[in-house]
Amino acid sequence: MSIEPETLVDHIAELRKRLIWVLVIFLINIVITFIFVDPIYYTLVNDASRLFPGMGEIELTVLGPGEILKVYFTVAGLAAFGLTIPFLLYHLWAFIRPALEEKEAKLAYKFLPLVAGMFFAGILFGYYFVFPLLYKFLYQLGVERFNIMYTAANYFGFMTNIVIPFGLIFEMPVAVLFLSRIGILAPHTLVKVRKYAYLGLVILASMISPPDFVSHISVAAPMIMLYELSIVIAKWSWRKREQAIQEAEARLAQEEA
Repeated sequence: MSIEPETLVDHIAELRKRLIWVLVIFLINIVITFIFVDPIYYTLVNDASRLFPGMGEIELTVLGPGEILKVYFTVAGLAAFGLTIPFLLYHLWAFIRPALEEKEAKLAYKFLPLVAGMFFAGILFGYYFVFPLLYKFLYQLGVERFNIMYTAANYFGFMTNIVIPFGLIFEMPVAVLFLSRIGILAPHTLVKVRKYAYLGLVILASMISPPDFVSHISVAAPMIMLYELSIVIAKWSWRKREQAIQEAEARLAQEEA
């Protein structure tokens, strides 16, 4: 007996249910991280002296009592987001699994650790390289002209705008590798749309980085490098796929002979 395919409404309902589960898990995590927000906050603040050598001790200020709560929720939210990632990946996998063939599902399952690993690699890259690079540049730009005051809300907001997008951007090579392995995305397609991709990445970089040219370039350059890496990965993966197809056809021809 054939099974009727799920309608669009069924898919939307399923997606809504899983998004609600992810939201509930995030809210639970934010309650947990808010309980431990002080050690998380001081860990991030104390790390600033190592991230910004030569800038002296960074003292964060708040502009009112309400901003204290805002900063605490920002810090707790960052930590809760990190804790929620495994659950998000699980529900994302559970949602797309029925749409995949058995071979594609096995391949996608193998990619899940790589997805998580690349996300956290992007987080670390954004936190330890891009964030201090941009922050030091902006500091040196204004230290001789202005009396610089660090507000906690701006500091953590700036950190969030850099770190989270880089976690997502680092998924680009993984997505390209998977799509090329299953034959959906060919390397020549990436090469063909390269100039449009560059434009999109530069626009994205300008949206998530501070409003100055050097910051835009500092954020856009790693994105473009990741895109070029994705092309190299796609070419390698496509060759592997073509080789596997040729070997399978050769075996089939031998069996028929």
